[in-house]
This record gives sequence, structure tokens and C-alpha cells, in this order.
Amino acid sequence: MSSKPSPPGDATAQRSERPPSSSLVPRVSTWTVWALFLASVGVLAVAVWRGVGWGVAGILHIDGLTAVMWVVVTFFSGIVHSYSRRYMDGDRYIDRFFGKVFAFTVVVGVLVAADHVAVFVAAWLAMGLAMASLIGHVRDWEQARAAGRLARRYFLGSSLLLVGALAPLVWMTDATTITGLLAAFDTVPRTVAIAAAGGIFLAAIVQSALLPFHGWLLSSMTAPTPASALMHAGFVNAGGVLLTRFAPVIADELVFMSVVVLVGATSALLGQAMLLVQTDIKQKLGSSTLAQMGFMIMQCGLGFFAAAIAHLILHGCYKAYLFLASGATVEQTTPKKSGHGHTSLGFPSLAISLLTAIGGGVLFMALTGKLAGLTVTLDSGIVLTLVVVLTTLTAARDILHQASLPTAVRFVGVPLVVLVAIGSYAVLFNAISGMLSGVPMTQTPTELTAIHYLVVALFAGAYLAVELGYHRSSERLYVALLNLSQPDSETVLTNKEDYHDV
Repeated sequence: MSSKPSPPGDATAQRSERPPSSSLVPRVSTWTVWALFLASVGVLAVAVWRGVGWGVAGILHIDGLTAVMWVVVTFFSGIVHSYSRRYMDGDRYIDRFFGKVFAFTVVVGVLVAADHVAVFVAAWLAMGLAMASLIGHVRDWEQARAAGRLARRYFLGSSLLLVGALAPLVWMTDATTITGLLAAFDTVPRTVAIAAAGGIFLAAIVQSALLPFHGWLLSSMTAPTPASALMHAGFVNAGGVLLTRFAPVIADELVFMSVVVLVGATSALLGQAMLLVQTDIKQKLGSSTLAQMGFMIMQCGLGFFAAAIAHLILHGCYKAYLFLASGATVEQTTPKKSGHGHTSLGFPSLAISLLTAIGGGVLFMALTGKLAGLTVTLDSGIVLTLVVVLTTLTAARDILHQASLPTAVRFVGVPLVVLVAIGSYAVLFNAISGMLSGVPMTQTPTELTAIHYLVVALFAGAYLAVELGYHRSSERLYVALLNLSQPDSETVLTNKEDYHDV
């Protein structure tokens, strides 16, 4: 292709960029969201000072979960709004984009405050439709429209599952509010209760993109980057919020909770494995989100719903930053033969990792009250501690275990980062637990079952396999993970020309 500039009047000449938007919609919506954030901080401060429990009778109920999530949602939305004012400037549909993001923010705010079952379900549906519209925002791309349609089908299915789960509970308890339904839940027959728990759980994992419902998430990469940030930092966390809101329904059966643990652990492990075979930056982040949502759902299954809320807050901050900064990580480089960006340090590194894990586990249990003297209660809290330690250890090593760092720095840096991160997480976990003290059953450790021991073995085995590099020696495993992580073919931009504005 010739690099010569096109002559004047040539119809194929590249057009100049569209002039910056003069609309007031981006500016007004941005300042409004930040005003909502300040108001949410005020609500949280009042909740800490005087307690919570007010609202509109039969419609809205403001509790600790509502106050926390209002601050989180408006903060992330404010960041996305502010970033989008430059990123989306010149987009012909900029007003529509900001309108969708603002509407999404308001709907999520209603969702976490809703007490009437119908309001909650309507907000759940509206939230999904708003996100599907953001995924398909670039209407000139057939692939974006296809991704939006795919996501919409998933979210409609999730809403139908939620309706199917809550309708029998409303019928059996003769209550139209969530607080009334949960108060009378003991009167619900066991079969109906289990079916309702199953429907709520399925609705949650569809929205949080856990296996086998991860297709919509990995096919959503045509969304504008700010929309992707909002999706991965906020939208997918809705599953954890749903399970926390209906914790008494979910935690009623030990066997069911064990199944939740297994499903979450499977998604966490496979998501992390899929991350290892990705080359596209957004697909890497998508696989990472799948893994993190698996951890979040698994924490719910362990009975630590407050830990799941703490996890989604930290994950939201981390993932919003990674998406909004993803453009800075795209480079054109020649593949290196040095081994996937880091140098294996062998068994000395493994020994340091083991000692760090033990120290981190003791620190987490001590800070969260799970270690009284030398007595350790053998319940699901042990599994939670192991998961927190291994995930933090893996993340720290991914960051610090780079070939450009001296070996001594890596040996000292990894334990330091892990212990600080675990300590910070424990402090946040305690704070969230205090805020959610009025929310039913946000911390109900379960007895250990065979599934818990299986999950521990799987996590330990997966960590050792990655640490020792065994995952790189199997071509069959590589192909299987690559196939599992493929987006829907209709949503893939296969031609370079597809990226051009039309």
C-alpha cells in the first residue's frame, strides 16, 4: 500500500477527526455523578455514626450494604464519566453514551436500595439492558451489535431466572418486600427453598459471567474502553451483591453452599488458566475478571458474604485502573525467548513462597479474629484464608517476578507485598463486616465437607503447577484453554479495516 498522501479532491483521502462535542450532557452528567458520590459518602458517614435502617416503607430500605455500594458505584461511575469526557470526545453518539452510563448508575443505586421485590427485579433487568446497550454502543460495527445482542440474551435469561426464583417465595410467604420475605423464610417448604436458592444462584453467576456463562463477557470486547471498565469493575459484581442480599436463602443448606464453593472455585481456576494463554490485552483482563468473580462467588459459598463485598470493592478498583490504562500497555515488540516475561527461580523461590503463605495466613487469621490464642476453628474460614493467601501470593509474584528485577529484590519484595496486601484486605474485611452487621447472615462459616478439601487440593495443585512451569509443557492443555476462552465468532473483528470509522 502506498504511503503517499492522497491528492486534493481524492474521495479516498482520510477525513479529519470530528470536532470536539459542544454538548452539555457529558459535563452535566459527570458533575451530577460526583455530587451523588459526595451524597453517598454522607449517607455512609451517617450510617457509621447513627446506624442505618431507614427508607421508604415497602419500596426502599437503606442498610449497611446499600450505603457501602452507593459509595462504590458512584465512585467508579464518576471515574468512568471523567475519563470518558476526553476518550469519547468526537463520538457521534456521545450524548447517548453518557446517558446510558448515567442511567446505569442510577439503576444500580436503586437495585442495592430496593426492598420491594418487583422494584428489585425491575432494576436487575434494567441494569442488564443498560449494560448490553453499552456493549453494542458502536452501532457502525456489526460485531458490536452482535455482542450487544448476545449480552442481552444472557441478561434476559438471568432476569427470568430471578423472577422464577422469587415468585414462589413471594407466594409462599405472602410478602412483597425482601425484608418481609427473609423474615418469613423459615415457613417456606424445603423443596421450594432449594429451588429458589438454585434460581438466585444461577441468576448471579450469569450476571457475573462464571462458567459456563462466560461467553457474553469474552465477547464484549467491542465495547468502548470506559464501558468495559464499568462492566468489569462494577456490573459483574452484581452476582455477589445478589447472593449477599439473599444470604439466608442461599446459606440454608450446607450441600448447596458446597456446590456454590465448587462452581466458584472451578471458574476461578479455569479463568486464571485461560489468562495464561491470552495475547490480547482485553482478553487477558476478561479472563482475569472471570477468575476474580469465581473467587467472589466462592467466598459467598464459604459463608463469608462480607468478604465477597470486600473482594468486589478491591477488584473493582484494580480492574477499573487496568482497563482505563490498557492503551498504555499495548506495544509492538519482538517475542522473547526468556520464558513468558519472568525467570524461574526454582525451589528456593518455592520455599520462600511457602513461608510467605504461612506468614500471610497467620496474619489474616489474627487480624480477622479467626486465630484466638493457638486455637484454630476447623470450618470454611480455613479455606477462605488459604484462598486469600494463594491469590494474593500469585498476584504479587506476577507483578514482582520479572526478569528485569534483581533476584534479591524479588525474594524480599514478594513477601513484603503479600503481607501488606493481606493486612490491608483484612482491615477492609473487618470494616465491611462492621458495616454489614445489620444485614442477615453476612458471615456464617460452614462446616468442612469433602468438596472443601477437594477445592483446597485443586488450588494448591494449580499454584504448584504454575510455579514450577508445568502448565507450559502440555500443548493439549494450551489448545483446550484457548478454545474455552474464544469469544462468539460474530463478535470478533477479523479485518483491520473494520476498525476504521464509517
